[in-house]
Amino acid sequence: MSCRKRFSGFTLVELLVVIAIIGVLIALLLPAVQMAREAARRMSCTNNLKQIGIALHNCHDTYGYFPGGGQHWGMAPTFTNNNLDGPTKQHAGWMVPLLPFMEQANLANGNGGTIAQRQIQIISTPVEGFFCPSRRPPTVHAVTGSWYNPSGNYGHAQTDYAGCIANNSNDNGFIVRTFNGGSNTPGSERRKPNRMSDITDGTSNTLAVGDKRLRADKMLDYQGDDNEGWSSGWDHDVVRRTDRAPLRDPFGGGSGDGRFGGLHPGGFNGLMVDGSVHFISFTVQCCGTNTTFYKLGHKSDGQPVTLD
Repeated sequence: MSCRKRFSGFTLVELLVVIAIIGVLIALLLPAVQMAREAARRMSCTNNLKQIGIALHNCHDTYGYFPGGGQHWGMAPTFTNNNLDGPTKQHAGWMVPLLPFMEQANLANGNGGTIAQRQIQIISTPVEGFFCPSRRPPTVHAVTGSWYNPSGNYGHAQTDYAGCIANNSNDNGFIVRTFNGGSNTPGSERRKPNRMSDITDGTSNTLAVGDKRLRADKMLDYQGDDNEGWSSGWDHDVVRRTDRAPLRDPFGGGSGDGRFGGLHPGGFNGLMVDGSVHFISFTVQCCGTNTTFYKLGHKSDGQPVTLD
């Protein structure tokens, strides 16, 4: 009587079929996982802008003005009587007066150092709420030498958000240039920053701040509109226009080109003056004077527009 031994297990064909099925499942699930991750990152970006909106309103409640655009990219943050200047006196960028209202009072105060030490600390310290998680972690670019006064070698912390300057003419946008001069010496007052009453087209449909467009493949490196950093005054590091269409970050060439944009699929997050955040499509009507995006950036042109 013969005895047959039975073996259990997969044949090679069966193993290949199982591997193929697993590969198909992974291919189906991966986009869903990536979409879920991007949705979470976009929500985090939205929250960052909402916090900036709250800080803008608290700044206005305290000083009677929103932050101004400052003077020039070569201006370090300015102080009066050892206190960080507010929106009507600050020669650096519009983000600097927001520090006390974004749980950054220690950074604003400089921990008791000299003015020069405090300026360097502000310029070189990344603020997490100023970065879009879809793009990069808090980033500091190393700089040999400095455009700022005080001079020296120290990092320049960046930002992924920019204030709206409309068509960059006659200061029609939310951020206006508040001081004259093209150097790192404080200049004369040019105009006061905006007040709530200056937003005559309506705070719910006037763009204040949004994701800025940058070159995607150089995100962690120096580029022309991502070098001086978040504290710079009246510089394309921290301002963007609405007479140019918003676009997704380019890869392998190009630049921010003064545009809003970013890495969110299909559009960018925009903070309105009233504190609400909208997702604005890259296909938004642009860019003539009677188009949606153009009007969205102008605070008082008499052409209010409502975003869907």
